[in-house]
Amino acid sequence: MSENGLPSGWARVTLADIAEINPKWWSEDPCDDTPVSFIRMAAVEEESGRIDLGDVRKWRAVSKGYTRFQEGDVIFAKITPCMENGKSAVARGLQGGRATGSTEFHVLRPTSAISADLLRYFLVQVEVRNRARMYMKGAAGQLRVSPEYLRALEFLLPPRLEQGRIVSETETLLTDLDVAVAGLKRAQANLKRYRASVLKAACEGRLVPTEAELARKEGCSYESGEQLLQRILKERRAKWEADQLAKMHASGKPPKDDNWKQKCKEPAAPETAGLPALPEGWTPINLGQVTWSVKDGPHYSPKYSDSGVPFITGGQVRPSGVDFGAAKYISPELHSRLIARCRPERNDVLYTKGGTTGIARVNTYDEEFSVWVHVAVLKLVDSADPFFIQHALNSPSCYRQSQRYTHGVGNQDLGLTRMVWITFGLPPTAEQKRIVEEVDLRLSVVDEIEGSVEAQLKRASRLRQSILKRAFEGKLVPQNPNDEPASVLLELLRAERVKPQRPNSKSKSVGASS
Repeated sequence: MSENGLPSGWARVTLADIAEINPKWWSEDPCDDTPVSFIRMAAVEEESGRIDLGDVRKWRAVSKGYTRFQEGDVIFAKITPCMENGKSAVARGLQGGRATGSTEFHVLRPTSAISADLLRYFLVQVEVRNRARMYMKGAAGQLRVSPEYLRALEFLLPPRLEQGRIVSETETLLTDLDVAVAGLKRAQANLKRYRASVLKAACEGRLVPTEAELARKEGCSYESGEQLLQRILKERRAKWEADQLAKMHASGKPPKDDNWKQKCKEPAAPETAGLPALPEGWTPINLGQVTWSVKDGPHYSPKYSDSGVPFITGGQVRPSGVDFGAAKYISPELHSRLIARCRPERNDVLYTKGGTTGIARVNTYDEEFSVWVHVAVLKLVDSADPFFIQHALNSPSCYRQSQRYTHGVGNQDLGLTRMVWITFGLPPTAEQKRIVEEVDLRLSVVDEIEGSVEAQLKRASRLRQSILKRAFEGKLVPQNPNDEPASVLLELLRAERVKPQRPNSKSKSVGASS
């Protein structure tokens, strides 16, 4: 270490000392028909720095309204959440050495003092991104890193030869790590496919012996799905009537006759077009036939509290459980008002209807909570197994239906009146229970393996950041006392910057991209 506390030969600088932040555009534009690369935000992979260069357009189509950059520039996402997710890259392999792209990129053009790859590795560090997040400006959902912040960001500059060694070693280590991460992600994808195949087989009667098969083997009778459905429909009406009667008595307005019962709407018959062939003993039903109440939470953002009752949004409902740890809180007083409309109770099915739609989870919690508009609370009749309904709704067939019934641009929503059309097969009661037991057994193994894979991915992410941290502490490769110090680079750079520039009469006066 040198006397100033830095690794030997290193220098303390700002990014403005070693790179142009959002440099001026080119002095001469390409011809209108010249092909150039076009880089959307989605084309930049998170953390890896890889870019999809498949989008090539003619200059006339992208010459206005986009950020311009060139071969060797570093692009850095400035908007949330892309910045926090690590979308940055060195622009290489550009068509004709030029590109335009998203206006949500900052462009950093390295000087001779800094390697472009080292600069990108610096920017992709979690510590750097977290610090930048603290200084972002703008409205919620549109927060951005300012160019002024980047210019003032402190950077520890190694000697130029050491930069090459750091980049080489970092690339080697991260390449090996990327291979391992790719394998883990393939395992995740395979587990997801297996989960879907289990639910598909379960809801097509192929996972366990059917009740019809067992009855024939044992020479006995059984209650078919159609007979069960008739019983369910009677229970559905009885549940609805009991609920309405309780509300009328609670309001002090008991009914004078039975005319109010005529308000009960009978569910529509299931739409069986496209439904897989059902086994013997099963019958097609829709969600409206097994639910006597379908409600969602408030259609506005409530006032949150530091503590109180959990308020669950669609993103916190998953087949594996409700993420109470990520929930915000509302006051008990507000909760008591909200549950007058929609109260989640044990064995209700929670079903996401906004954001990521079509995810079901049985409420197995004794804890009181409220839900937002993006969560529907489905109250089932007693004869419907809630866990079978959960597995049916999460099956590929029902999920496809939920996406077909989801409408809207931007804020997509699976409406309450549409979700009840979702159709699936209803097996006899005993068969439902066997299906649920088999699904739970198989998916519990999947959950365990997925948990292990997720833990390994988190470990890989920590290891990635540890490699980068050591690189910028001067601990990844040995220092060589014969390397030309970074201070010499900086002096040469300063000398270049003060050289008088020859006027260029042909150059255009163009503002900086941002």
